[in-house]
Amino acid sequence: MEQLQGWYEGLVNDDRLWVLKVFAVVLATLLLATLARVILNYLMRHASKTRNRWDDTVVESALKPLRCLIWLVGLCLAAELAQNGTEESLLAFADTVLRIGVIVLLTWFLVRLIKYSERNFLEPVEGKPSDPTTVMAVGKLLRIAIVITSALVLLQSLGYSISGVLAFGGIGGIAVGFAAKDLLANFFGGLMIYMDRPFKVGDWVRSPDQNIEGTVEEIGLRLTRIRTFDKRPLYVPNQTFTQISVENPSRMFNRRIYETIGVRYEDGDKVAAIVADVKAMLESHDEIDASQTLIVNFDEFANSSLNFFVYTFTKTVNWVHFHSVKQDVLLQIMAIVERHGAECAFPTRTLHIPDQVQMVAQEAANEASLNAGAER
Repeated sequence: MEQLQGWYEGLVNDDRLWVLKVFAVVLATLLLATLARVILNYLMRHASKTRNRWDDTVVESALKPLRCLIWLVGLCLAAELAQNGTEESLLAFADTVLRIGVIVLLTWFLVRLIKYSERNFLEPVEGKPSDPTTVMAVGKLLRIAIVITSALVLLQSLGYSISGVLAFGGIGGIAVGFAAKDLLANFFGGLMIYMDRPFKVGDWVRSPDQNIEGTVEEIGLRLTRIRTFDKRPLYVPNQTFTQISVENPSRMFNRRIYETIGVRYEDGDKVAAIVADVKAMLESHDEIDASQTLIVNFDEFANSSLNFFVYTFTKTVNWVHFHSVKQDVLLQIMAIVERHGAECAFPTRTLHIPDQVQMVAQEAANEASLNAGAER
């Protein structure tokens, strides 16, 4: 019995026992990480079968950070056991790494949670998707706030005074503001777009002040990416939108048809009937919004035609469908003109010759004819 007790005391006091402890901790960490992966994968499969996508979001966001956290805690514990009471610096280092790692992993989890939450808002299973511009703006601001907060907590955990850092940032911010005024102007320009919302992602925008026209693809904190109609990406600094006028045709309620049609002067007695029939056709057309302004009137005595104009609005705002409707309207107008026995005019010139000039010309022709007969 005394020999067994002596062997146990010798084993406990053996300096090489820390190797077994470290091995046991690493093995336990490996088993725990494997078990956590299996459990999380099971939860992920189970959550994917439910109609609620938020449980998928939480599990998917925590999948990688939680596994890394298990390994971090296990390795730091193994490092503490490995120091064997002789190296306090290693123990302090492991404790610092653990604190920093926990903060970083928590930040990673929150950033992933925001990312997948954006996806849920933009691609809902049921209901109408949220405004992409608002969702992206809120997501970016939340990520920036989380990263800044995590950086301040990290500095505090490393022994730096946050108040000193904030005071230095306030003083240095003045110099940085002068050095990066364009960057700040673009940043606040982006915030103004998010707040005023003159356009959103997916809108067709154009500026009469500059050569800017296309579909908005992304509104960043510094740049807005616009895809022009020839499929080229156009990157516009956000500051530009605070200095120019911007049209948003995507928010139109109707599209306008404004055309001038001319008939010949010979058909002047038929103009009134043509105008009346064209107006009746537009009022009964399925694709014309009769609640909007609708005008068909004789308008002008032109050089070669009697002009009447058509001013009306379509129900559709789709560019392709609008042109199809406009084509149908113009073809029906042409059919109405032809049905009344009239013709659409084209530029012509009429040469009027006075009677005296005609007589002189006729006499010259007769004299030339007589001379030709005498020569024969």
